[in-house]
Amino acid sequence: MPAVPVTEPDLLAVARQWAADPASWPVPLRFDPASRWYARLAADDEHEVWALSWLPGQGTDLHDHGGSSGAFLVAAGVLTEETVSGHRLRPHLLAAGSGRRFGPRHVHVVTNRHAEPAVSVHVYRPALRRMTRYHLVAGRLLVADVAEAGVAW
Repeated sequence: MPAVPVTEPDLLAVARQWAADPASWPVPLRFDPASRWYARLAADDEHEVWALSWLPGQGTDLHDHGGSSGAFLVAAGVLTEETVSGHRLRPHLLAAGSGRRFGPRHVHVVTNRHAEPAVSVHVYRPALRRMTRYHLVAGRLLVADVAEAGVAW
């Protein structure tokens, strides 16, 4: 009998499952007026899952995921993701129910530019160990700093 290859879970599908049942989250969702709120919901050998909440105007810096692949799903509200394209940032609007997968070299900014709060679920493989923050200067990515898990978040 031929061996059946072991397939890795679709990270966007994992995000969708978690987003569908916030009552099962090990931490209650909350909104922080000072900065976006985030909490790790689960972690195992295959991936880790985070929930984030975004009040209007809250967002991230331009960053990568330290070599991890991932996906995120907007569970409520609308988020704007900007990715580097042709030496500039290109916006992508993501409404509730939409999401995206990304590879280990993905660099982006995510912001709530709308009047209503937003919630998203993020899944990473392998678990996040570091994130590099960047500045986009004259069309080039310049490293601003490197944040380590357990130290900076």
